[in-house]
Amino acid sequence: MPGAPAAATLPAMTTIDPGAQIGHVHLHVADLDRALGFYRDVLGFKMTGRVGGQVCFLAAGGYHHHIGLNTFTGGGGLYHAAIRYPTRATLAAAVSRLIAHGHPISHGSDHGANEAVYLADPDGNGLELYWDRPRAEWPRTPDGRLALVNLPLDVDELLTAA
Repeated sequence: MPGAPAAATLPAMTTIDPGAQIGHVHLHVADLDRALGFYRDVLGFKMTGRVGGQVCFLAAGGYHHHIGLNTFTGGGGLYHAAIRYPTRATLAAAVSRLIAHGHPISHGSDHGANEAVYLADPDGNGLELYWDRPRAEWPRTPDGRLALVNLPLDVDELLTAA
């Protein structure tokens, strides 16, 4: 990004926002129904959404999802880990810091319940940085279930909250 300071000239980050948490993990699985059976029927998570035979989301306690499962690659492994920030402003500050360090961002998504920015760490591990909108603002289907939404997020507009 033109005009961004070199990472070596920036002070080292000494702490992440204390309200940040690991929000969810998203896993590649070989068999979606088998994995769903384990996480739902054995561990007790509730399925909160499913997109055909490729993706499903599970949660505890009414959250949108703590675990995502997908068959995108047909094998097992981590798709991404997600770090949840307490506010839109703290997410924007984290994204601003990534840009200032010259670290590339893949894209941003508005999932209705949250806004997210996706990137890879230096070893290629997928990361999602996000914040949740208040639950009263989460999109719902006519029968009250969480509506699955995946819209583009204007990252430049998000940065105005930093």
